[in-house]
Amino acid sequence: MALLIDQLSYMATTYPDLPAYVDLSSGDSLSFSKWEAESNRLARKLVSSGVSPGSRVALYLETTQVFAWIIAYAAIHKAAAVAVPTNTRLSTRELATVLGHAEPTAALTSSTLRASLEAARSESIPSLQITFEALGNSWPDATAESDSTFRVPVTEDDLADIMYTSGTTGIPKGIAVRHCGLHIIANGTPEWTSKAWLHSSPLFTFAGLSFIYNPMKMGMSTLYQSKFDAGIWLETVEERRPTMAFLVPATAQLLMNDPGISMADLSSLQLVSIGSAPLPAGLHRRLAELLPEAAVTNNYSMTESGTSFTYLPKEEVERRAGSVGIPMGTKIRIADEHGIEVEAGQIGEILIGVGDSQREYFKDPAASAATWQNGWLHSGDLGRLDEDGYLYIVGRAKEVIIRGGNNVYATDVETVLYEHEDIAEAAVAAVAHEVLGEDIGAWVVLRAGATPDASSIIEFCSERLADYKVPRVITFLDELPRNPTGKVLKRELPAPPT
Repeated sequence: MALLIDQLSYMATTYPDLPAYVDLSSGDSLSFSKWEAESNRLARKLVSSGVSPGSRVALYLETTQVFAWIIAYAAIHKAAAVAVPTNTRLSTRELATVLGHAEPTAALTSSTLRASLEAARSESIPSLQITFEALGNSWPDATAESDSTFRVPVTEDDLADIMYTSGTTGIPKGIAVRHCGLHIIANGTPEWTSKAWLHSSPLFTFAGLSFIYNPMKMGMSTLYQSKFDAGIWLETVEERRPTMAFLVPATAQLLMNDPGISMADLSSLQLVSIGSAPLPAGLHRRLAELLPEAAVTNNYSMTESGTSFTYLPKEEVERRAGSVGIPMGTKIRIADEHGIEVEAGQIGEILIGVGDSQREYFKDPAASAATWQNGWLHSGDLGRLDEDGYLYIVGRAKEVIIRGGNNVYATDVETVLYEHEDIAEAAVAAVAHEVLGEDIGAWVVLRAGATPDASSIIEFCSERLADYKVPRVITFLDELPRNPTGKVLKRELPAPPT
């Protein structure tokens, strides 16, 4: 069985001095041989300190310390332990809830996060006995250990990671991932291309984790921007010439709003993949027009679905506006509330075929049984398939607005709001109504210098939507509340003014 860390070992032997990862904030790079050696040291330290096979290790570290982060991730697997990548934006209470559930034996953190970790530990993490702090991008506690090859044996069915969901609609769940389910791209013996993949996803997210190993499997370096900045992103593309990049809709919107984008040389890009949330059709078209030589695709996947995802071919962007593409390596069905497949064009729950490679919720068999059934993942997302099998996301099942008996899907309204020239960002959700039960509320962020009032936005929507879909309550915000992956946290939208 080939593990992710086997790929790192291969690259360290074959391309020892080449740059595996580049930290764009400092310009420093980490070679494959350095990554391999330092992760061997830290793995030894974990084991000698009492971390045993199957022990959970919380990786609670700022992604600005990117090299320390990816060294630690490899080290945890080399020690046959289970990595628990932990969101650094959690409150102490949320941190205590997540890690109290994961029950880690050890934590790898930093001096700036140590106080939050200790506060959470005193609240509800009695299992936590071992803590190491990174200093910059190194692990001082491990410097005395040997850097020779180190590996505690594991099987493909052993747990590798517990990834806690972003929790846009409730308390995060821990998704247990076994070693056999970590590979999005199979291990291989790639030829070095001298090309690079650019991304800025937090490393504790599903997307961030996938970019630790996938670029090297393609013979590429990774260019990492720990905090997204549109101007720096454009400069990086011009100067370092990456061929591939990953964005989320929020960062794509920031790019399109940057005044420098019209003059930037982005011709090196061959693929721009946009994930984590549906991309408004108008924004997708504008990006595709800006990058005529690149495939600009909006993908759909979930942490729960593992390696299953969709892909929208370049030639379909205009013809299938709003689609997230066709399934790759899997099947997708649309089902009604009874689990019965519906016809093309009808809206229902998205079911993703996962076969024998289904994941599970850690210590939650009831939720696992409800989510994964007979080889199908019940996503909780609503969507439809067209006649050719292309998928369109409508929204979360829990986010359907029922206005006077009419079902309204937030994405229908949001798509129209994004067509308004003065609106930079928009989110739609239900607001209480004493007669209708629910009405349509819209929270909008205006472009700089724009001054439309609520009535003009409502009028704009009324010209493009059925009357029962038109938002009646408009709330202006400076920014939308988002989680680290860029998804809007609708539960945190402020109550509209009365």
